[in-house]
Amino acid sequence: MNRFAAAMLAGLLALMPAARAEMLSGAQIRDLFTGNTISGNYVTGGPFSEYHAADGRALGDNGMTLNVDACWNTDGDKVCYHYGPQKDRRTYCFTVERNGDNLALRVADSSRLNALAKVETGNPRQHTDGGRRWSCDDLLSRRPDAGMRSMARLGLLPMKGVAGRP
Repeated sequence: MNRFAAAMLAGLLALMPAARAEMLSGAQIRDLFTGNTISGNYVTGGPFSEYHAADGRALGDNGMTLNVDACWNTDGDKVCYHYGPQKDRRTYCFTVERNGDNLALRVADSSRLNALAKVETGNPRQHTDGGRRWSCDDLLSRRPDAGMRSMARLGLLPMKGVAGRP
C-alpha cells in the first residue's frame, strides 16, 4: 500500500465514530436536559442555546429569536419544544441520540438530522426570561406523573421522590 493510500485510510478511520450512538429514552432525555443548557448548531448552520428549566420553560435563543414564551417537555421518547402562545403554538419534536458528549437531534416524524449539540451543565450563559414570565403548566399537566406532583403540592404526598423533585 503506498503512503497516499495509507494516509487516506488513516484519515477515514479517524473520522469514524469511536462508539455507536445511543438513542435516549424520554426519561433519559428529561434527566439529561432538566436544569441544563443544550447548545449547538442546526445542520443549516445557525447556532442555538436553550436552558431547560425544571418548570418546563425553555430560556435562551432557539436560533431564530430570543425565547419569550417557549416550553419544552418529553413525549414518549422525544423532546418537544413549543413556541408561541397556547392558541398559536408551534410544536417541534425530536429524538435524541448520544455519542459520547455529542447529541444528535433528529426530527421525530422523519428522522432527518436537525442539529448537533452538547450539554452545558446548569445555565452558564445566564439565559433568563427577560422579565417576561410565562407558564408551561398546560403542557406539564399532561405529563404522566403530573397527578403525583399535584397531590404532593397539596400536601397529600411528600415532594421527595416525585419526578422532577429532589
